[in-house]
Amino acid sequence: MDDDAMRRFPVPDRDDLPDDLRERIDDETERAGFTPNVFAAFAYKPSHFRPFFEYHDALVEDTDLERHEVEMIIVAVSGVNHCYYCNVAHGALVRIYAKDPLLADQLVANYRTADIPEKHKTMLDVAVKLTESPAEVGEDDLQRLRDAGFSEEAVWDIGAVTAFFNLSNRMAMFADMRPNEEFHTLGREPRDD
Repeated sequence: MDDDAMRRFPVPDRDDLPDDLRERIDDETERAGFTPNVFAAFAYKPSHFRPFFEYHDALVEDTDLERHEVEMIIVAVSGVNHCYYCNVAHGALVRIYAKDPLLADQLVANYRTADIPEKHKTMLDVAVKLTESPAEVGEDDLQRLRDAGFSEEAVWDIGAVTAFFNLSNRMAMFADMRPNEEFHTLGREPRDD
């Protein structure tokens, strides 16, 4: 694991981790071709690693949103929060899942000017509002999502992804997590499939 995964806390040695964490990290390393630094960083506290990634997995696997929509929310929220790790890492995932090498950069800079449908602008409007001024989110915002074509479950999922990644952004910034170099280049070339 990369000792530079985060700068404010020590990155634990892989061999000192509990078996279940090593197994999860190995699975992610095999899937990605490298160990995403968020896994090395959260391994600092195994009792937090487990529920963090369990909830993350539930958010991306049990959702009424498309995977690129989940990643769009993450990048827009992370852009507002200025989270370097999540902007870069999830920016790569936006590029891959949306099959669009430009979209992540547009979302980070200003999702309102990105080349996305109105439905997605509404989704991101609500996610950013929940990020910047949560006390102002009301029934009218949920209705805007419904009117845009999102199911009741998808409306819930938009709120859940937004809330979780506000937490994730804050921990990444607090620990000064650094994105892997690989994330900077992933998905930059248009995909044929």
